[in-house]
Amino acid sequence: MVGSAGLPKPDRVDRPTVLVVDDTPDNLTLLSGLLKDAYRVKVATNGEKALTAAQGDDKPDLILLDIMMPGLSGYDVIARLKANPATRHVPVIFLTSMSAAEDEKKGLEMGAADYITKPISAPIVLARVKTQLENKAAADFLRDQNAYLEAEVGKRTREISAIQDVTILAMASMAETRDSETGNHIRRTQHYVRVLAQKLQAHPRFGYFLSEQTIELLFKSAPLHDIGKVGIPDRILLKPGRFTPEEFEIMKTHTTLGRDAIAQAERQLGMQVDFLHLAKEIAYGHQEKWDGSGYPTGARGDDIPISARLMAVADVYDALISRRVYKDGMSHEKAAEIIVAGKGSHFDPDIVDAFVELQGEFHEIAARYADSDQDMAEKARQLAMHKGP
Repeated sequence: MVGSAGLPKPDRVDRPTVLVVDDTPDNLTLLSGLLKDAYRVKVATNGEKALTAAQGDDKPDLILLDIMMPGLSGYDVIARLKANPATRHVPVIFLTSMSAAEDEKKGLEMGAADYITKPISAPIVLARVKTQLENKAAADFLRDQNAYLEAEVGKRTREISAIQDVTILAMASMAETRDSETGNHIRRTQHYVRVLAQKLQAHPRFGYFLSEQTIELLFKSAPLHDIGKVGIPDRILLKPGRFTPEEFEIMKTHTTLGRDAIAQAERQLGMQVDFLHLAKEIAYGHQEKWDGSGYPTGARGDDIPISARLMAVADVYDALISRRVYKDGMSHEKAAEIIVAGKGSHFDPDIVDAFVELQGEFHEIAARYADSDQDMAEKARQLAMHKGP
């Protein structure tokens, strides 16, 4: 079907909507008659009514807007349209008797898509309306595509993050089943590391390293600090008493075993992975001491990775307060005294200072993820299975 203006006449429901805004009835009649065969036409006789129509549920696809009107001028109307996210992308064509070059320049600078002067030429109006509607359709398509792609990227990012979480927890749980520590130890140390890192973000020694992304990766990596214990024989790992010197030397190898296990996982993936890089640092270095008396390499001071220094405080604190199958945990106050006493010898002094300021949060985390009697009974059962009859 062809309309009187020589343009295709689409079904009414598929027609774009054009809002014509003019305070002169004859102009509204002229423009409505010109556009009605190809478009749905809405009219408004002043700026206030134009804004109401533009912001309603049935938004126009294009607005033909007069400038000189009583009350709100066309300039006022377009300023409000562009300031509102709901109407920002609706193209506006100024249709006005103001023909000076500076008027047209002002209109375009305010965001108008086009500028037509009166008296109008019907073919020019129809051609420019058609062009702007086609431009809008293309822009809408691109926005929809971008929104879809952003949603897909977000979905894939969440999936990758979930895969990381599952991978780490699966590996950590494997080590946990052979150790006297419960799964809550993993949760507690994760949260200790995160609050310490967040506290130190503004510190001049740590700020360059502790970005939000790095802190999140530290939180993910922390559960793998003792993954190397899967390689320690049960007769040593499950021994409730003190190790002999020979047994302790074997026990110390869990740091190297952990790093190497994670490195092997990276090799199988065929790439280096950020969160596994931090996990290697933590597994290998969390038993190092600030004064160089730790293991496996005797690294000291800033030669110890920040990730491992954070884990050292978190791990020791939790080991002190935690119940084990073979021992009771000590009080928070006593554990905190031991951490403070290790400032500058066992631990990075600035991290200990952060711990002191965060004692309340450490205590709260410990209470939130405390081991229940059921947890301890299950751990005892698991250890008994590993020991055998």
